[in-house]
Amino acid sequence: MKMRFVRYLMKNAALSGAPKHIEHFAKFSPSPLSMKQFLDFGSSNACEKTSFVFLRQELPVRLANIMKEINLLPDRLLGTQSVQLVQSWYVQSLLDILEFLHKNPDDQSTLGNFTDALITIRNRHNEVVPTMAQGVIEYKEAFGDDPVTNQNIQYFLDRFYLSRISIRMLINQHTLIFDGAMNPAHPKHIGSIDPNCDVTEVVKDAYDMAKMLCDKYYLASPELQIQEINANNSRQPIHVVYVPSHLYHMLFELFKNAMRATVESQESSLSLPPIKVMVALGGEDVAIKMSDRGGGVPLRKIERLFSYMYSTAPTPQPGTGGTPLAGFGYGLPISRLYAKYFQGDLQLYSMEGFGTDAVVYLKALSTDSVERLPVYNKSAWKHYQPTQEADDWCVPSTEPKNLSTYRIS
Repeated sequence: MKMRFVRYLMKNAALSGAPKHIEHFAKFSPSPLSMKQFLDFGSSNACEKTSFVFLRQELPVRLANIMKEINLLPDRLLGTQSVQLVQSWYVQSLLDILEFLHKNPDDQSTLGNFTDALITIRNRHNEVVPTMAQGVIEYKEAFGDDPVTNQNIQYFLDRFYLSRISIRMLINQHTLIFDGAMNPAHPKHIGSIDPNCDVTEVVKDAYDMAKMLCDKYYLASPELQIQEINANNSRQPIHVVYVPSHLYHMLFELFKNAMRATVESQESSLSLPPIKVMVALGGEDVAIKMSDRGGGVPLRKIERLFSYMYSTAPTPQPGTGGTPLAGFGYGLPISRLYAKYFQGDLQLYSMEGFGTDAVVYLKALSTDSVERLPVYNKSAWKHYQPTQEADDWCVPSTEPKNLSTYRIS
């Protein structure tokens, strides 16, 4: 009982010291790694000690940079139960890593404990996205929304989720490479990276999973047509150094949206038009274009599809009859962040009345695939400050003008 009380006091003391640690580590900028660096480190120089020394410094920097930005959110959003829960996870994870800051890297038990701590942190943060989404819903229900707040939340969540992707990437690389067990399903992977990722195979895997869901719900699904264009060598399949789970995440989301739009817009047709995918490799980019005949969306709605404030639909509970293809939550905006994380992009081009093209861009060269990381500084701080300036563009009225009042008598 006495020991438990001592631990409780120590934990509270550590938590109260958290702001000081956040201030300290937020002064440093994160150090982005390229896909080639991840690969070189994992294959030829896989040294657990080096990784430990790098991560015990780098992870607090990445955590502290984004934690400084959380505090710039509107007070009423910060005050929601969900956002406070997420904050507490981040504080606890920062403190967990700081315990290793002065430990001896030559001690094998320290290295083992560090890997265990990383796994605990990763599991602790599993529910960050839906919990943060719930916070935004709580805020919207209580206070509504306005353009300035929307912009702030959009800016923050893009950076917050991108930071989360990067932290999980670092943790996964370390734990997958150094936990002592080779991944039997993917023996040639370096951590979560496939040095020879077959893009078309990932496209087919994502299609198959989305097709299974679509068949289950609608009892029909569009066929897939794939074309490959390798500008460097027309006979070679297209391979790239990439994280297959990231690519799969993006493609699965796009297939779900394309299938739902196709089936629902073609209800009166006897047959469904296929979803066409073209994979093209050039000197700099790998581009994956997915084209559907799902009726498209108006131009003004395209950016809304990437908005967290518009798409905060709570995850449906099992048995409530929600369609599994409805794109609940943050599918598209987070898919775009996965693409941007290694300097790529995801863009939608829609023709209302016809269909939509979605294009995923990846870097063809592993030296160009460098992490895109948010950094907390004065420029970031300015994004959260309300501005009183008037818009320098006319705002079109939603109501047509009554021109009769302008007639010359």
